[in-house]
Amino acid sequence: ITHFVSASPATYAVVFAVVAVDALLPFVQAEAVVITAAVLAAQGHLLVWLVAAVAAAGGFAGDNAAYLLGNQVGCRLAGRVVSKRRLQRAERGIRARGATLVLIARFIPVGRTATTLAAGTLDMPWRRFLIADAIAATLWAAYATALGYLGGSSFSHNLWKPLLFALALAAVLAGAAEGYRQLQKHRGKDILSGELH
Repeated sequence: ITHFVSASPATYAVVFAVVAVDALLPFVQAEAVVITAAVLAAQGHLLVWLVAAVAAAGGFAGDNAAYLLGNQVGCRLAGRVVSKRRLQRAERGIRARGATLVLIARFIPVGRTATTLAAGTLDMPWRRFLIADAIAATLWAAYATALGYLGGSSFSHNLWKPLLFALALAAVLAGAAEGYRQLQKHRGKDILSGELH
């Protein structure tokens, strides 16, 4: 998907669309697209603030579409998008933590889809979801854009080096977060489910 990202102004539309679709179909790699666009912004080809803005808008739109989907069709269709186990964990988390889980889950590719679908399925108040998701989408977009921009600024005359640097940094941060989650789970509390085991 990243080969659709270029110095063209059409890239902003690509970023929005990919991020929005990623909220419903977790196999789409939104982070890679945002990071690639931010690398180009660091090299002067795109506007970094606009990359972040369209990424946040795409995430917000996609998350709300997933919420509405969960609200309208419930568990039957939601269970086909993500595994039943992940959906059940997200439902427990929504009951226990609500808005906090929406914030955390935005940074976890499959977790965000399961959580937004579960929020809709459980009739989490939409206004509450809207506020939490607006904050989550903005923070996530800023994070992904900053990673790409940092990589692009560090290696200003090459596209692949900053892209690899930013993606590697994102992988390290994601791995650290997952390691922390597994440690908490081992200690008896899973931060995604919000429940003691």
